[in-house]
Amino acid sequence: MVLSRIWSAFIIIAIAVASVKYLSSDNYSQIFNDMVVGKGGDTIMVAKKPMAEFSPEIQKALTQSPELEDNHIHYRIDSLQNISAYRVQETDGVIGTSETAVNICLKLIGIMALFMGFMSIAEKAGGINFLSRMIQPFFSKLFPEIPKNHPSFGHMMLNFSANLLGLDNAATPFGLKAMESLQELNPNKDKASNAQIMFLCLHASGLTLIPVSIIAIRSSMGSVTPTDIFLPCMIATFCATLAAMTIVSVRQKINLFQPIVLAYVGGISAIIALLVIYLVQLSKDELDSFSKVMSNGIILLIFFAIVAGAIYKKINIFDAFIDGAKEGFNVCVKIIPYLVGMLIAISLLRTSGVFDVIIDGMKWLASASHLDTRFVDGLPTALIKPLSGSGARGMMVDTMKTFGADSFAGKLSAILQGSSDTTFYVIAVYFGAVGIKNTRYTVGCMLLADLVGVITSIILAYLFFG
Repeated sequence: MVLSRIWSAFIIIAIAVASVKYLSSDNYSQIFNDMVVGKGGDTIMVAKKPMAEFSPEIQKALTQSPELEDNHIHYRIDSLQNISAYRVQETDGVIGTSETAVNICLKLIGIMALFMGFMSIAEKAGGINFLSRMIQPFFSKLFPEIPKNHPSFGHMMLNFSANLLGLDNAATPFGLKAMESLQELNPNKDKASNAQIMFLCLHASGLTLIPVSIIAIRSSMGSVTPTDIFLPCMIATFCATLAAMTIVSVRQKINLFQPIVLAYVGGISAIIALLVIYLVQLSKDELDSFSKVMSNGIILLIFFAIVAGAIYKKINIFDAFIDGAKEGFNVCVKIIPYLVGMLIAISLLRTSGVFDVIIDGMKWLASASHLDTRFVDGLPTALIKPLSGSGARGMMVDTMKTFGADSFAGKLSAILQGSSDTTFYVIAVYFGAVGIKNTRYTVGCMLLADLVGVITSIILAYLFFG
């Protein structure tokens, strides 16, 4: 019900804001067309007039520079002293977005088939049960409703490990398999169980060891020290994960101060701290090389261990792989309607300019409160991240282009990009895969954890970069 209300609110607010813009400004005369059939990156001509017909402020600015951006409208002067005013559409309209959602699922089919095929082999060879026994002492405290040594422990362990290594392609199949395992234990198939909520909130907190893609983008954008956001990113995402665990535990009345929980959390924290101490000493190229070797090497090691274990257990390996691959295909088809629904709502929000209104409002509040407003310039990434990973990445790049890769806003946007996952996308895909309709308090907990990540990121940006 909560997700249904949020989804409805997204659509109503987007159309309302677009209507106000249409009625109040000639610059948005085509906004309804943009929202339905427009294409991301399209240049939308607003007007082309002689220079004298524009305001003195715009005329003065264009005499100093041939191009100008003011309140999301771009101005360009030509050799005949005519000024073109245009907008650039941020994302596809709902028609194009619907096609994009299906394409995402189609591209996911091969990856899902690959990893769920190997997971099927691991289950039949006993590998998942082995992982479950290893992590059971810790997970049984966080997931008290799951029976001892249940396979879902192993699936969740693989998902968290893939996330930690930045292996998004592997994390999704492992995570969906974990949700399926948890759904088998769920007495009410339409309603999210406590275990599913805990798992999804921990997954969406996005704990990642090395933000390789962010470092690569900063390097390509001309950053002098592209790896300097590594430690703040690591701290921010770790705090978001601890916040997610704490928030859900309080809601589910789970005692986190049990010795076994403290021992595991402390041990994981110590291991991560030691890795961070080692990794911060590496250059960008060394960090990139270490990440690739470790991440891809572990995936190949998992494949090797699964096949070797299956040979030892004398199971039909290829048939087991095919059974799992078929399951991966079915899951991808099942999530298409949920993904289409969520992505079109996000498209309407972005195209209508709702985020621009929010950012302008936050900047005004910060200025009125006499606060340092530099952090506001990095916030668009944080606002879009719960809705769209690619959108947030694009916003981060845009922030770096506007202010510079090594500017405060550019570094903050990078930390925000690495501090959490795409909340609403995760909810749509993971709950959609198992047919959950009542998400209970999942959305609230995930957004609260995201807020902790955002606040932590801002504090770290000021601590590390002033």
